[in-house]
Amino acid sequence: MILDRFRLDGQVAIVTGAGRGLGAAIAVAFAEAGADVVIAARTKSQLDEVAERVTALGRHAHVVPADLSDIDATAALAEIAVQRFGRLDIVVNNVGGAMPCPLLDTTPQALVDAFNFNVTNAHALVRAAVPRILETAGGGSILNITSTMGRLPGRAFAAYGTAKAALAHYTKLAALDLNPRIRVNAIAPGSILTSALEIVASNDAMRTELETKTPLHRIGDPEDIAAAALYLVSPAGKYLTGKVLEPDGGLITPNLDIPIQDL
Repeated sequence: MILDRFRLDGQVAIVTGAGRGLGAAIAVAFAEAGADVVIAARTKSQLDEVAERVTALGRHAHVVPADLSDIDATAALAEIAVQRFGRLDIVVNNVGGAMPCPLLDTTPQALVDAFNFNVTNAHALVRAAVPRILETAGGGSILNITSTMGRLPGRAFAAYGTAKAALAHYTKLAALDLNPRIRVNAIAPGSILTSALEIVASNDAMRTELETKTPLHRIGDPEDIAAAALYLVSPAGKYLTGKVLEPDGGLITPNLDIPIQDL
């Protein structure tokens, strides 16, 4: 049956930034599909809550509280997964971000920091995970979470947008190097109702602007991204690699303008 292609029975996944938001939704979705998960983020209490949801689904979650801005801590997750579950099939590079900042206030170091947090860390985990995936599972899937700001121009997103654009292209480059045994894809979410968007969503005027400028006229849910993630890493997406999926409500232009004065 076609729905069987969305199963992850017996597989093991790493999800970074899994304490809340997109990472939490993705980890729970993978558990619903039959996978055990290694979930990592800074805050243990949040991870424990996600682990309880995974356990309630009959699967296992291994909690790793860690500062994932540290590339060594991020890379260590591959070995942790194999030690805990005996194999590794899937990696989701979800941790990342950078605060909006006007272009002329964005220092060169801010660009370096954004690249390291969004791209270098992802590469560190990929580099550590690939040998373990090949040794223990024979093949697998890597998923990078980028952003619509990596393809659409928006004021105050020079550091964040540039880093996410780099991660999107890294996805394509990595896919070619890792073919045919490991597929590498990415998701570029639009405006999704997570804690990162709470300030905007709680303002009626700003929320209305977001919804009106989004062709589907709504803000996305974390489960919208989790469903896309499950498709890409499962056998349902086994003929895709090097692709960036864009679950963003149909955006062709940014849906929120940060009020920065013209020069």
